[in-house]
Amino acid sequence: MVARARAVAFQILLEVSSTEAHSDELLRSRKVDALTAQDRALATTLVLGTLRWQMKLDARIRAFLSRPGVKLPAPVETALRLGAYQIFYLDRIPDYAAIGESVELVKQAGEIHAARMVNAVLRRLAGIPRESSEQQTSTAAGIAEAFAHPAWMVERWTRFYGLEAAEAICRFDQEPASVTIRLLDPVVERELAGEGILLEPGEFLIAARRVVTGDVAGSKAFQQGRIRIQDEGSQLVAELAGVGSKILDTCAAPGGKTAILAERNSDTAITAWDISKRRLEAMRKLPPFGSDRIRLEVRDAAEAKLRPEYDLILCDVPCSGTGTIGRNPEIRFRVSEDALVRHHARQVRILSSALHGLAPGGHLLYSTCSLEAEENESVVAECLNANPGFIARSLADDIHSLAAKGVLSRESAEHLSRSAFRDGFLHTIPGIHNCDGFFAASITRG
Repeated sequence: MVARARAVAFQILLEVSSTEAHSDELLRSRKVDALTAQDRALATTLVLGTLRWQMKLDARIRAFLSRPGVKLPAPVETALRLGAYQIFYLDRIPDYAAIGESVELVKQAGEIHAARMVNAVLRRLAGIPRESSEQQTSTAAGIAEAFAHPAWMVERWTRFYGLEAAEAICRFDQEPASVTIRLLDPVVERELAGEGILLEPGEFLIAARRVVTGDVAGSKAFQQGRIRIQDEGSQLVAELAGVGSKILDTCAAPGGKTAILAERNSDTAITAWDISKRRLEAMRKLPPFGSDRIRLEVRDAAEAKLRPEYDLILCDVPCSGTGTIGRNPEIRFRVSEDALVRHHARQVRILSSALHGLAPGGHLLYSTCSLEAEENESVVAECLNANPGFIARSLADDIHSLAAKGVLSRESAEHLSRSAFRDGFLHTIPGIHNCDGFFAASITRG
């Protein structure tokens, strides 16, 4: 008999390894919601922890295989990883439970012939000493090894952000991601406290609250759509977009940034596009997207032919997501340098198309949740070179404007001014800032 939390974690890990599904979405599925709060917490820990440390786990497992180079069936590999993670990183779970249930998972998956091997490998792993927490991190290779990241990725971050920041990013990625909500009504905060949900202020936004304890997704306010779970970096990008009299959001789903545009532009018509009908339909069920002034349209922003009619455009493009590895640990296995080239090409098409929709005097905010220059500065530079009449404008002054409006505290505005800007572009850096990594650039039309 396998504990329900482990069975669900196993199925999610198997799906992540064999499809393009994302762990964070799967952990919000019905089968997870059906678990008790305690089992949901354990399933989440097992899934994200196994993915975070997968590179180290695989190296240890392979060392005890009779044929280290053999390709294992996905259920066998997944069960070994899940068991090894519990042995090495979850002291509260007895080794016998981690081993026994991993063997049972393999049997239930129809890989009965592999059960003895899984049992033997995990027993040998349980007998080896745990490695020291003090590891060599004075080089990019050492950081990659210590924090289970691809070496090529850490080398890039070291070149662009520096060795100290690269280590901070990797260290941040290996910790449980914080849950941050957007909260505009103090009455709701008192309601949440009454449900045993303890909050603390966000790092810089007045409307952001970090969840300290409690299940905010199970709260009445969340179920009624009166609060949203949204990373603070994502909220900041939407706040920097500002105000307009006619607004276009080119890649709107899942809708968090669009909702902030609606909050800050309460009387303005907003057109929100996304290429995914499914994701737009999910948005329609949430406030404020039932409003007549927000028009949701299934449309590919890369192919759109626009007239210069919008004075504010948010262009938050699909990207590699390397700034969100702390929340989506499998990204480190799915992104390659070749993929960055493909992302760049599509991002250039989307931004170039959006620029044609910008009215004279209007401004566009281009953003990604990527840490990679190919998806950020390089996209902006290529589009500006190909489209005369547009200029990049520094966002640094906008941070102080947000502080003057009470959106940010003055102290956090100073901190962001010192730590989050390069050449007028915003970079929130995981580990340097307690949020996902975001890039933002402001472009105006003369």
